[in-house]
Amino acid sequence: MVKVPLRDKFDLSIAYTPGVAAVSSAVAKDPTKAYEFTIKANSVAVVSDGSAVLGLGNIGPLGALPVMEGKSLLFKSLGNIDSFPIVLDVHETDEIVKVVRAIAPTYGGINLEDIAAPKCFEVEAKLQDIGIPVFHDDQHGTAIVVAAALINALKAVGKKIEEIRIVISGAGAAGNAVAKILIKLGVGDLILIDSNGAIYQGRGNLDPYKVELAAKTNHQKKKGNLAEVIAGADVFIGVSAPGVLKEEDVAKMAKRAIVFAMANPIPEIMPDLALKGGAELVATGRSDFPNQINNVLVFPGVFRGALDSRAKRITEEMKLATVYALAGLVKKPSRNNILPYALDKKVVPTIANAVAKAYKQ
Repeated sequence: MVKVPLRDKFDLSIAYTPGVAAVSSAVAKDPTKAYEFTIKANSVAVVSDGSAVLGLGNIGPLGALPVMEGKSLLFKSLGNIDSFPIVLDVHETDEIVKVVRAIAPTYGGINLEDIAAPKCFEVEAKLQDIGIPVFHDDQHGTAIVVAAALINALKAVGKKIEEIRIVISGAGAAGNAVAKILIKLGVGDLILIDSNGAIYQGRGNLDPYKVELAAKTNHQKKKGNLAEVIAGADVFIGVSAPGVLKEEDVAKMAKRAIVFAMANPIPEIMPDLALKGGAELVATGRSDFPNQINNVLVFPGVFRGALDSRAKRITEEMKLATVYALAGLVKKPSRNNILPYALDKKVVPTIANAVAKAYKQ
């Protein structure tokens, strides 16, 4: 991140005292100049309390630190964004919000990561007024990449989104956001499954976020576990746990079925079993099978576009623009090609341009 030399007394006088005083005075007088004279314009904090690390669970802040470091590497390598891993030894919603508000002046954006649901919903909502983009990647990064993958998967199998029924296994941060974005895209119907079975309006044991989704999904109020409600479904989306979908379950799905089994590192069903069960198209979160669905296709470009446009928040229009930009990078979707390669250099600039344009509108 060092951008100026420090070779001699003259350099020291510019970079530190007395020269730095002029910069500090200018920024204090006009805070927007922080985007010109400090790291703010190109920096993102990756913030986690370690309460819901993918595949590992609640491993605490130090356990989460290597994951946040890896995320920072991706920000820099793919989006040329200076990213800082910050793990918090506080776990209540208001405590996390207070800390993030306190550090926000340093950064151009905040990427929330691996914070358990429903706390993550509350944290993100309470930070929307801090004047910089706040993006919970486990929610919105997942939702965006799934939506883009689904658009192209439906093209590959010859189905229309308004005519299909989707079953989502997992109703936490990812499942909640995936459901909401697919509703915006006009999905015919979808059913979410949590640890107590299908979510429907009037069911007990629903938090406020699930109550909201119950009113917009499962129009037929289907009840039961995954094996019971999967019958006749066109699409399965797994953001839950290894092995929950069986070969015989896939066999009960509609013809030309789509299976997105995204639990990592072991998916809800292995691709060979899903195909054996009759699925037409299968995707996972892994890089060693065709059709990898991974957030790395989303967050570097979203933040690049948000930083470049000096956005104050990530809007719904920016998320949808990302969905269509990402899907559009695959010109002829097929059974084994519904998304670009994770390290495709066209992805970040394409998404960044779409995001910046959507914010300006």
